[in-house]
Amino acid sequence: MRNLWIFISKYNAFFFFIVCFIISIALVVRNNSYQRSGVFNSANHFIGETYSRINKAQRYLRLAEVNDSLAKENALLRQELKMSFFDDSVAEQTIKDTVSRQQYTYIVARVVNNSIHLKNNYITINRGKRHGIQNGMGVIGPSGVVGIVKDVSEDYATIYSLLHGDTKISASITESQAFGSLVWGEENTNPRLAVLQDIPNHIAIKTGQHVVTSGYSTLFPAGLPVGRILRTRERGGESFPEIEVRLETDFATLQYVYVIKNLFGPEKENLEKLSKKDG
Repeated sequence: MRNLWIFISKYNAFFFFIVCFIISIALVVRNNSYQRSGVFNSANHFIGETYSRINKAQRYLRLAEVNDSLAKENALLRQELKMSFFDDSVAEQTIKDTVSRQQYTYIVARVVNNSIHLKNNYITINRGKRHGIQNGMGVIGPSGVVGIVKDVSEDYATIYSLLHGDTKISASITESQAFGSLVWGEENTNPRLAVLQDIPNHIAIKTGQHVVTSGYSTLFPAGLPVGRILRTRERGGESFPEIEVRLETDFATLQYVYVIKNLFGPEKENLEKLSKKDG
């Protein structure tokens, strides 16, 4: 404390000048409208800039929370899409009773591990049995199809992404309704390309046509985006051309996914198993 008083007494003239300067500025601002307006405008600009920078910093720190919230909201919105409902329409003569029943629900999950350059690529998500995830469920991302759930623990699950040799998705070309199987291919090394197989030669195929899920499996609703046709190569002596598809999903930047639960899936699978037994 003694040192503080010595410091103040040593520089008392400077502090006296500062006090007088502040008082004079205050008097000028108080008694002159032009100066007062200028000071207030400058102060408001400075305070506004300060608040803006603080707000940007707070928004940056809350990005993870905001992303989680948006992903949950997207999952709820997907459940409201027309493709997520089953049309229970009964038509008899002039009577039609239509009831829409929920067929698909979506569980949002965050990607915690991902590979894109291996021969067989996997994705790990932070949702498991405890959250309703089961083996064999379809998985989509914000842009399109991602893959199929493979193994599940209590809190995590691994996914065969589209970039896996064992993944096969039933897909169709929107413009022609022709359907086939989408695979990545053993020799493929590009994470944005896949091959659509089993489309007959007589089908007219053009670059840029849309490839979507066919809806024939229990994994995905019909019409979900898969990609666009990039090029077609005829194979000598083969009835089916090799159709190269550019995938909508960018696996290198994938952060959130939606796991699809088909509420009617078990019923359809059990019925088809009975039919196979009869065959």
